[in-house]
Amino acid sequence: MAKVGITDTILRDAHQSQAATRMRFSQMEPAFEKLDKVGYFSLECWGGATFDSCLRFLNEDPWERLRKLRKGLPNTKLQMLLRGQNLLGYKHYHDDVVEKFIELSIKNGIDIIRIFDALNDFRNCETALNATMKYATKNTIASGCICYTQSPVHTVEKYIEMCRELKRMGFQTICLKDMAGTMTPYEAEHLIKGIKDAVGDMPLILHTHSTTGMAYMTLTKAIESGIDVIDTATSCFSGGTSQPSTETM
Repeated sequence: MAKVGITDTILRDAHQSQAATRMRFSQMEPAFEKLDKVGYFSLECWGGATFDSCLRFLNEDPWERLRKLRKGLPNTKLQMLLRGQNLLGYKHYHDDVVEKFIELSIKNGIDIIRIFDALNDFRNCETALNATMKYATKNTIASGCICYTQSPVHTVEKYIEMCRELKRMGFQTICLKDMAGTMTPYEAEHLIKGIKDAVGDMPLILHTHSTTGMAYMTLTKAIESGIDVIDTATSCFSGGTSQPSTETM
């Protein structure tokens, strides 16, 4: 079995899920030296609600936070979550705003941009993808994201079709994003094996939450089925509505 990469969400989704994204930079910084030595696939540390929380609640400059993260974690890929045409806000922004935002995100230290649209309308990911590739450095990765849900139309075949579309668009990795933690272990097995057959050696990532209690088993089954990267959270902010514990996985 190939080595599975780990993206640790402790600096973004973990405290967003458990503590309303209220962790301050001063609370993160003491752990940087240790985090930077682990050998993670990436550290998710920006995007999502961090931008909003810095401005509204923490009296911090989110751009300055990013620059300090880059300086303090020189050996680790830094990852952000981007809401496609919404960027990190709650409405669609003009194409030129999207392009400039991504240009500055990469310039200030982001390596991996995970891009999604809440309704899987990939037209809302095109501008962000094009801007990511335009301003890419040697470390930049554009990761296309599929929001997982369950319905009569969301079949394995439908998800495979979505993955083929993301590959055609030019994304370099694909993330299955199970925000509600409803993906069961055997659904993960069927999905991952089907997608792997369809997209070949394109890296596949699974992001889930422990909300329903299935996530540890789902990630384990995903590993058995050939997943390339899993998202986990350092134990102090793991479990519950966050990701499974990094140490346990």
